[in-house]
Amino acid sequence: MTASSGNGAPDNGVPDNGAPENIADIEIAQSVAVVTGGAGGIGKGIVGALLRRGAAVVVADVEQAAIDAALQELAGLGSVTGIRTDVSDESSVRALADYVYGAHGKCNLLYNNAGVTSGGGGKPWQQEPNDWRWCFGVNVFGVAICVSEFVPRMIESGEPGQVINTSSGDGGFAPVPTASVYASSKAAVSCFTEALHHNLVSEDTQLRASVFYPSGGLLRTGLFTAARNRPEHLARVGEATGRKSMTFEEMKGMLAAAGRDVTEADLDALGDFVVAETAARRYIITMDLRDTVDLLHRRANAIGDLNVPPHHGMPV
Repeated sequence: MTASSGNGAPDNGVPDNGAPENIADIEIAQSVAVVTGGAGGIGKGIVGALLRRGAAVVVADVEQAAIDAALQELAGLGSVTGIRTDVSDESSVRALADYVYGAHGKCNLLYNNAGVTSGGGGKPWQQEPNDWRWCFGVNVFGVAICVSEFVPRMIESGEPGQVINTSSGDGGFAPVPTASVYASSKAAVSCFTEALHHNLVSEDTQLRASVFYPSGGLLRTGLFTAARNRPEHLARVGEATGRKSMTFEEMKGMLAAAGRDVTEADLDALGDFVVAETAARRYIITMDLRDTVDLLHRRANAIGDLNVPPHHGMPV
């Protein structure tokens, strides 16, 4: 049986994007979920959607004040707790996993959603080593560390489960000339998730993986202010190297000037969509695939002609 989302998702004009065969859907109401970066933005939208469907949720975030505010807002929806976690630190993630298994005895859904930008963008040669260390530490090492700490326990439990890694079309689908570090990190997440999924299948586990490409409009998330959590030892040391991070409003204005759609995404609706696709064990979780499929065909054609793949139209 091929699982079907049954969530009323829009017709994207492309074939079914990979619900796995011969494995049952996830019962969200019976699940324990962990959401990293869950105290704000996309993560908080996912947490709310999980709670509305009856899951017990552990919010993992690096900001205690944001956790406290999120728990106050979401507590009326169901069973939700929060643990301050730095996903780039093995001991911090191990403490999170110990808490989850001590409090709940299992983890069915692991949303590796925490992410940061590189802190300035600009041209690739203007990026500093600390930009790479910080961005990859959270976006790539964070995903890998969470998988290393949680997945062996999830396999051993024999419980059905899903690992959902947040990537981005910026890097996951196309290069981004003005955000080379961030885009590279998200390309790495996409590639890692593919390997993870194949191994979960070949090892005959009850787990599967998904890669989530946020979509549905311009996303008002903590990425635009991620520098507030940048560790001092990973601060930029040069002057005037690269472009300063844009605010959400500055990004919106730049895209509008370039003639792009600047409709703001409904993060609660996006969360509902992600959780429904998780329940169906969809491998690729995203909306708005028509333009993406065209872009990927152009990318494949360029590679087949031994040429550089096109970027997706962001101003350079």
